[in-house]
Amino acid sequence: MSGTTGTTDRRAPNRPTPDLIAHRGFAGVCPENTVAAAERAATGLGRGEPPAMVEIDVMASADGELVVFHDERLGRVTDAPDRLAGQYVWETPYETLAELEVLGTGEPVPRLDAVLDAIPPEVGVNVEFKNPGTAAIRPRENLPPGDREAETDRWRAFAERVVSTLDDHDNDALISSFSEGALAATRAADPSVAIAAVFAESVADGMEVARRYDCEAIHVPWNMVPGTELFNAEYGSLGPYEPVDLVELAHEEGRRVNVWTVERWYQATQLRAAGVDGLIADYPGVLGFGDGE
Repeated sequence: MSGTTGTTDRRAPNRPTPDLIAHRGFAGVCPENTVAAAERAATGLGRGEPPAMVEIDVMASADGELVVFHDERLGRVTDAPDRLAGQYVWETPYETLAELEVLGTGEPVPRLDAVLDAIPPEVGVNVEFKNPGTAAIRPRENLPPGDREAETDRWRAFAERVVSTLDDHDNDALISSFSEGALAATRAADPSVAIAAVFAESVADGMEVARRYDCEAIHVPWNMVPGTELFNAEYGSLGPYEPVDLVELAHEEGRRVNVWTVERWYQATQLRAAGVDGLIADYPGVLGFGDGE
């Protein structure tokens, strides 16, 4: 893992073109979180320059392997038989996970090191911490002081192993999570690693967590950015949010703003005008319309 330059440094706001971050390896056109997705996404898939980063999700298997997978359970993404479809990933040994096929592509559930090997060193990697191997974690919470140490301990060994694995590669790295304990454990494992708090429920709570661990970036849903027609638009269960100019606020504090999950060019256009720094996108062409104007 190289330094935190490139897409993880603290730059001036209102960059003309946001960095493109390939969500799960451009999940709209590739089998998400697989070696093939990472490898193909890193090329830009013929839609201009390669992305600044490839984003992947990481959790632990039952036997402690670091696997690249998003969902808690196996059913949506893999061909797991009925007896396994509802099983938690962290209750499944890697030997079983490796035999499953992702989205009918023949691609297996990969280890973290295999995915990192597929991403060239000039392309950064955003590793989102999903689960260290337990249902006891507390994502999407601004934890009270008395609960922070225990939550950090749940993530500590996992964070140390991920950071060690990243150290074996030359990519710029950014670690992000909805879980405060994951951010705290990463800071403890290596204070030089760039981290990002992922927002969901509250701007105020998210900013408090970002300040507590001096996060280099914040990752926010696309309907959380005021000053756009997207603000407080329907996006699953997310919102409504208070009208805080979080782009200006984050930039004043030296934090980058990356937005998830962008799927349409008109979303990208509005978010670009709002001054965000990065677009976590399912498709490589979201910046195509009007790019450079």
